[in-house]
Amino acid sequence: MCQLCAAKSNPWVSRRAFMLAAGAVAASPAFSEVDVGESSRLRSLVPAGELEQAAAQQYDDLLKQARAKHALAGEGNPQLRRLRAISSRLIADAPRWNARARQWNWEVNLIGSDSVNAFCMPGGKIAVFTGLIEKLHASDDELAMVVGHEMAHALREHARERIAKSQGTGALLSLGAQLFGLGQIGDVAANIGTQLLTLKFSRDDEVEADLVGLEMGARAGFNPQASISLWDKMARVSGSGGGPAFLSTHPSGVDRTRRLAENIPRVEGLYRQAMGNR
Repeated sequence: MCQLCAAKSNPWVSRRAFMLAAGAVAASPAFSEVDVGESSRLRSLVPAGELEQAAAQQYDDLLKQARAKHALAGEGNPQLRRLRAISSRLIADAPRWNARARQWNWEVNLIGSDSVNAFCMPGGKIAVFTGLIEKLHASDDELAMVVGHEMAHALREHARERIAKSQGTGALLSLGAQLFGLGQIGDVAANIGTQLLTLKFSRDDEVEADLVGLEMGARAGFNPQASISLWDKMARVSGSGGGPAFLSTHPSGVDRTRRLAENIPRVEGLYRQAMGNR
């Protein structure tokens, strides 16, 4: 009997998997203008709460390291205040894409580094590196597209899906006592948290994040055309030597800008409506 079949025949695992799958509905988007379909059911194999706990611990550790190096922007930092103002407008629309986002303890921080990078960990833990803002000379609209893209990864729960796929279907067998051979479920935060900052998303994940971020930005009153100028700037920085860290995990190229350009007309009405309400 294959491992997956054995898992299905185990009553406890079957009930557990059913409950997790039912909870996965929370990550399905409400009515949207862009077409990204439903999130993968595989993510239901990884308990969301445990992953978010792991992310929170890893995020806290990162902030402590940045603070120790005097690289964490203080509350009065103008760029941090700007980043938080932009992010707050995007966060307001987050539950449209994942009902769990209403319970997330969102955090937004700015870290001093030449790295052209940003991320949003599961549970709404956002960090942007100053190199991204300064080297790209990013406008508010462009910065919103970056943050929206990263938030989309968290809202679509791509990390849960990636981790589930990387462990294989046999992992379902051990959900009762262990999670992917990493110890007791209560120890997940101590074992998989370090994976979250180095996790590489699939090309399909990146496409979803681009489109969801595009719509989130438009609904928040940020010009969707900035998605094109943002990636044009990314390409120029990449061509100047070394390449941004952002591009090491975020595929670029004409296909990306073409796809964004094709979807901008879908969200322009949302952008105009948002601007009319401001």
